[in-house]
Amino acid sequence: MMTKEQNDKYLDDGNESREYRSLNDIRLRKETLRKSIEADDKKIKTLWNSLFTLPDAFSKDASRSKRITSMISIGTGAFDGAILAWKLYRKFKKKK
Repeated sequence: MMTKEQNDKYLDDGNESREYRSLNDIRLRKETLRKSIEADDKKIKTLWNSLFTLPDAFSKDASRSKRITSMISIGTGAFDGAILAWKLYRKFKKKK
């Protein structure tokens, strides 16, 4: 197991070249990188899963005001997207 000082030493992600003096140094660095990758992977999975969950407004126990607010928000987003698409179409359409 690594001590706090060893962990801090191997977490440095600067661009300078590292000098390893033993196989133990390489093992410690590998363990630190593995833990960092696992933590990043867990964070990415959490964020990815949150993209595909239904908002609270669509749950059965949501209040009427949450549902109305959600519909207004979705409607304004769709309207904004349609306006943007129209502007882009007009800007990039071929001129006759």
